[in-house]
Amino acid sequence: MIVNQRITIIRTTRLVRENSVNEEIRWLCNSLGLFSLRDKDSSCYRVFIELLKNSKAHKPLSSDEIAYSLSLSRGTVMHHMNRLMDTGLVITDRNKYMLRVENLEVLVNELERDVSRAFQDIKAIAKKIDRELGL
Repeated sequence: MIVNQRITIIRTTRLVRENSVNEEIRWLCNSLGLFSLRDKDSSCYRVFIELLKNSKAHKPLSSDEIAYSLSLSRGTVMHHMNRLMDTGLVITDRNKYMLRVENLEVLVNELERDVSRAFQDIKAIAKKIDRELGL
């Protein structure tokens, strides 16, 4: 169960070009607010891709394995892992990391349910506050 989760949705226009899986993954990740202007070497994208590649094999990875594979520092990997876990996209099991589910469509469906539940909670509290204030 995810207690605190930060979901950012950025509505961007998808450029219609040749179908490039990399461009589509970047657009998806951008739409989920995974990238920042500070990520000059696309390390978050690279970490996400590494997790995605290993999700099909159901193979969780340690931060050291990811760092070695991508030639990144463990600190950089941990920074991105914490951010990805905050979004609810990545989970950890015995100090190994993996995508929450095995494919992107299911992942987006799960996030949609998370957002829906969050709005249900917000609506319930708003209704209660309105009642208490006599609105």
